[in-house]
Amino acid sequence: MPAAVNTPPAETPASGSHVPVMLDEVLRALQPRNGAVYVDGTFGRGGYTAGLLNLAACKVYAIDRDPQAIAQGRTLRERFAGRLELIEGRFGDMEALLAEQGVTAVDGIVFDLGVSSPQIDEAARGFSFRADGPLDMRMGRDGTTAADLVNQLPEQELADVIWQYGEERHARRIARAIVAARATAPIARTTELAGIVRQVVRKSADGIDPATRTFQALRIRVNDELGELQRGLAAAERLLAPGGWLAVVSFHSMEDRQVKNFMRTRAGESDRGSRHRPEVARHAPSFRLATRKVLRPSDIETRFNPRARSARLRAAQRTDAPAWPAEETA
Repeated sequence: MPAAVNTPPAETPASGSHVPVMLDEVLRALQPRNGAVYVDGTFGRGGYTAGLLNLAACKVYAIDRDPQAIAQGRTLRERFAGRLELIEGRFGDMEALLAEQGVTAVDGIVFDLGVSSPQIDEAARGFSFRADGPLDMRMGRDGTTAADLVNQLPEQELADVIWQYGEERHARRIARAIVAARATAPIARTTELAGIVRQVVRKSADGIDPATRTFQALRIRVNDELGELQRGLAAAERLLAPGGWLAVVSFHSMEDRQVKNFMRTRAGESDRGSRHRPEVARHAPSFRLATRKVLRPSDIETRFNPRARSARLRAAQRTDAPAWPAEETA
């Protein structure tokens, strides 16, 4: 990992008190410098963007598919006039979005994956199983909702979604209960769905709510989060200038596994071979790993922000080798 940077106290004008997860570690990875261009692919409340702009006279292009996030970022844009551009869209499409701004190469990119704290906290968005709200879960303005999936998918397909994206071992039992409940009336509220899951799955010894994995699975499917991540990583490889840094913060094993495999493969470390089957490099490494070990938040951070407990950070530096074909991720 690059040498430490002197970060000022975390301040996010777009949100007031919101502090992004592993801010110091992300800034240390990106090494903001004067005149450089950065992309915050998941703007949220603007924490990483504010950190970059506070540390250097750089420019940031901030992308978010959530129109509310873009609207709330206008205060930050006014504060850093001429140095921040807000773009509504998906980070998987950032190559085209930046091309519209006349940008074809950047010096650093950060992704903070998954749902943001403001989205969870706003019951009307339908992400939380603790607060009653419409069963929506869309990060953007259009597309299939969680209610659509819950009420329309066949039982087997619903079980597959809960198992694949939530890694829920009781997926079949939950799907069966959902199908039985929707036969009486459509499931429209978050608390309805959470109650159905809690009726058939016991609370775990670690205190995690039984509905956690089911809600995670539906959210990931609704927003195509893993597909978006695959497209975003490939776009980042094409956009980063030699020496530029990619930093990715993830919050569950599927995301982290995808990031790890991408970075290690692009760094030429995914298949080390053996004396019987020597490693054969398909392409010159396009990235250099900051470290082979994943970085975790400090005990101090998790004490003050319990949502940071599952965070993982991986970073890699772009080499001068050509980008690999986008489909080659493993």
